[in-house]
Amino acid sequence: MKKPIIGITMGDAAGIGPEITCKALKNASIFQVCRPFVLGDAGVLRQIISICGLGIDINSVADIKDLKCRYGVVDVFDYKDIDLNNLKFGEISINCGKAAVMYTEEAGKMALDHIIDAIVSAPLNKASMRAAGFNYEGQTEILGELSGSKNYGMILILDHLRIMMYSTHMSLREACDRVTYNGVLKKIILSREGLKFFDLKNPVIAVSALNPHAGEGGLFGREELDYVIPAIEKAKEMGINVVGPVPADIVFVKAKNGEYDLVIAMYHDQANMAMKLLGFGSVVTLLAGLPIIRTSTGHGTAFDIAGKNIADETNLVKAIELAAELGAKRLE
Repeated sequence: MKKPIIGITMGDAAGIGPEITCKALKNASIFQVCRPFVLGDAGVLRQIISICGLGIDINSVADIKDLKCRYGVVDVFDYKDIDLNNLKFGEISINCGKAAVMYTEEAGKMALDHIIDAIVSAPLNKASMRAAGFNYEGQTEILGELSGSKNYGMILILDHLRIMMYSTHMSLREACDRVTYNGVLKKIILSREGLKFFDLKNPVIAVSALNPHAGEGGLFGREELDYVIPAIEKAKEMGINVVGPVPADIVFVKAKNGEYDLVIAMYHDQANMAMKLLGFGSVVTLLAGLPIIRTSTGHGTAFDIAGKNIADETNLVKAIELAAELGAKRLE
């Protein structure tokens, strides 16, 4: 079977992205399932390899045909855009923020042009990105804009447990105000689309409630009655196997036990509290609704431990493995 080409963006140079990238590519198993390379700055990666004593080489390339894809070598599209003399691990940097956005954009273009089969993203830092003048919520929005996609979002994955966020990075007050009939219906449709990545027959989607006890018939809020239930009924008319609203205090337990193939969580922390309690450091994110395959880690730049040789690459390894699996299916 042909191995997919995977482009790994190294993320914010001042965070743990370069470290977990190099450590992940120290795993021989990665090279058995894909042909990986990094989009980033070779100087930063060399510095990390030295700090961590990894004993691997850098191969700077300008074209896919120059990839070695060999264990012991990190192939890098080297953009030479990080000033090593001024790089300080763990600090917000306009230079690093701008570069991290550019790596994502370049990888997105390669994927859209079918030069690569999938993207894996190490984390960027939102404060650095915004200091550089970008107002994206994250890399999801960068790729959504680049691809011209209108209905897209992240699926959090931990083994067979899958959760899609209805809303992501915003205040809880704003997240509650964002719940609408059209919004819930669009997210159900997107969930069905995202599940096409997996070999599932008639998958079951559960919509989590926003309010305690699913609103208790309007006593604890009317969002379920006014928006969520009508959207679920419409989705059922469209032939989607969807249930809910299921109270948030039981929906994830049921999903973990295999009753649902995906849960739509109504806001950021509702999803992440469940996932990180069950598998902190092992959660992978997958984008749905885009014409490309993109996975990423379920954590941030961890500025507090950057450049100290203590970051754990397991999460990125899992993201690469999932991208390789999905990329191989697409090649078939």
